[in-house]
Amino acid sequence: MLDATREALAELGWGGLTMGHVASRAGVAKTTLYRRWPSKNELVVDAVASLFDDLVMPDLGSLRADIEAVVAQFADLLARPETQAALLALFAEGTRDRQLRCRIRESIVDPQKRLVRQGRAAAQARGELEADCDAAAAREEVDIIFDTIAGTVEHRVLVSGEPITPEWTRRFTDLLLGPFLAD
Repeated sequence: MLDATREALAELGWGGLTMGHVASRAGVAKTTLYRRWPSKNELVVDAVASLFDDLVMPDLGSLRADIEAVVAQFADLLARPETQAALLALFAEGTRDRQLRCRIRESIVDPQKRLVRQGRAAAQARGELEADCDAAAAREEVDIIFDTIAGTVEHRVLVSGEPITPEWTRRFTDLLLGPFLAD
């Protein structure tokens, strides 16, 4: 059903997508959809959130390698036409619907911050980063790091339409880690 939702969204756009289209494409009754998702918003958010389930923060032995690997995974995900269509439609609709924006944050954005937390923890365990002394400051740093990486990669792929190449990823990582490498 989630695959059918993303396919229908890519084909029909937000305005054209209905629960009926999704049910027909998935080969289920509309009541089956409504039992699980009370609205199109809920269904689309879950369909998009599921795209991110396969992203993992590898532990490749260095913060640089870990960042480059997760950026490459994210870029590959964003390069998929169904991901592009789904995210752009969801983000556009989220600008008009405050509840939807909250649902996007709760179901997509906040869960993906786990990647930053895992990467920081691995780098701290390896001695590449200092241990967190202040939990509130650490949460804020996770938010900033996530926003920087996700925002930059999404902008490059979804807005500018530019590719994420290994060279671009290396340069981005150099800029991201610059303050830590200058010591």
